[in-house]
Amino acid sequence: MKLQKWNPMETTRWDPFQEMEALQERMSRIFGLTPLRGNGGKEDLSASEWMPLVDVTEDDQEYLIKAELPEVKKEDVKVTAENGVLRITGERKYEKETKTKKEHRMERSYGRFERSFALPEDASTAKVSAEFKDGMLKVHLPKDENAKPKAIEVKVN
Repeated sequence: MKLQKWNPMETTRWDPFQEMEALQERMSRIFGLTPLRGNGGKEDLSASEWMPLVDVTEDDQEYLIKAELPEVKKEDVKVTAENGVLRITGERKYEKETKTKKEHRMERSYGRFERSFALPEDASTAKVSAEFKDGMLKVHLPKDENAKPKAIEVKVN
């Protein structure tokens, strides 16, 4: 390897954007993402397998998991709770192409998805319920009455 003195007057300059694109491509490979080219190869995008966004909240009575599932049909979603794990699986299907429609940009992901959550010890898997409305899945995990903490009065002598 030969060391070369840097000359600021040279015509080849360091391009920070080109460096960022190369870094993004390397990071995509590390994390198993598929690099996509859009806009004639000028814009780098990365797409991974689709995973719906979720919110997990808790109150005194239950845990609530809300999952955003836009354009997913109710019959394409499955919720299971077994062996201490809650799983939400399903599929968002891609629309069939038509001869009259041109696709200029496709950024949304399609296909199968799975989200898994470790169940808390006080969750009652026997009473899990789910509802699906307007692209939002709500999974209700009631708390087990026997597992709730109980206050014990300590008497001082």
